[in-house]
Amino acid sequence: MKNLITGITGQDGLFLTNHLLKKGSNQEIYGVSRLKKLDKFYSDLGYINSDLNLNNLHISNVNLLNQKEINQYIKDIKPDYIFNLSGPSSVYNSYKNPEKTISNIKTIFDNLINACVEQNNFCNFFQASSSEMFKESHEVLDETSTFGPISPYAKAKYDVHIYLNDLRAKFDWNINSGIMFNHESEFRDDDYLFMKIINAAINIKHGKEKELIIGSLDIKRDWSYAKDVVEAISLITEEKNGDDYVIGSGKGHSIKELVDTIFSYFDLNFENYVIINEKLLRKGDPLKIISNPIKIKEDLGWGIQTSFEDLILKCINYKLSKME
Repeated sequence: MKNLITGITGQDGLFLTNHLLKKGSNQEIYGVSRLKKLDKFYSDLGYINSDLNLNNLHISNVNLLNQKEINQYIKDIKPDYIFNLSGPSSVYNSYKNPEKTISNIKTIFDNLINACVEQNNFCNFFQASSSEMFKESHEVLDETSTFGPISPYAKAKYDVHIYLNDLRAKFDWNINSGIMFNHESEFRDDDYLFMKIINAAINIKHGKEKELIIGSLDIKRDWSYAKDVVEAISLITEEKNGDDYVIGSGKGHSIKELVDTIFSYFDLNFENYVIINEKLLRKGDPLKIISNPIKIKEDLGWGIQTSFEDLILKCINYKLSKME
């Protein structure tokens, strides 16, 4: 089976590569990524599983914003599965450059779709959608919940999500959408909240910093481990009838819980170091986003395997291992 993974060097692409290669020698992985991140990618892949056979892993620097390049690439590899995990993923950064964020997300999807149609290759297709598309609600969110995207990132994801439903009907195409809630791992970049808090706690413990400044302690999010989320992605993409699936833990944790758990690991009382600056809050940031993953549980038997506390511990241990 030939698997095309866009955004392969991100945390989801990393875990998906490991997941597919573990299936056996019949799995060919074709990754598209910025080559400047490859050293870290291979290092982290070895951290996950040092016994992987990488002979079936092929990574190319294909410009996903160039229709001609994508057309030729799809023609050459003839994928059986496409996992579109590429594009901007930061809500915060999308406000800094909204036009580029929207253009990149929509253009990459359009180019992949156009290339598949041109080659008459209606392979199993997974699109990474986002819980950011939902309207704020005090209820848990499922596939039937109301959309109300606010950020440029969310609006672009929403437009793609609506379009793929049209494509399913037009071509009878097995295009699946995973509406992913917050998910983290030890391989997240340092500008994401999980790693920002862990780095601050480590630096405070070692006397390198005196405080952590964040926008709020009250916001609640549904955090899962990226490895668990990738297993959901794999199950969804095997489905023969294109559908939408919410992917989340179904449990909410506040940023206060997150900070307290991390700081407690280092024997620190977070109240002595955390400063709240509401100016750091994103425009329209909802107070609570929590999933209801009952559909994927009932249809595919999926559920998270890693607790909130174990997720945090994995991230801390990875950071500490890199300091040795």
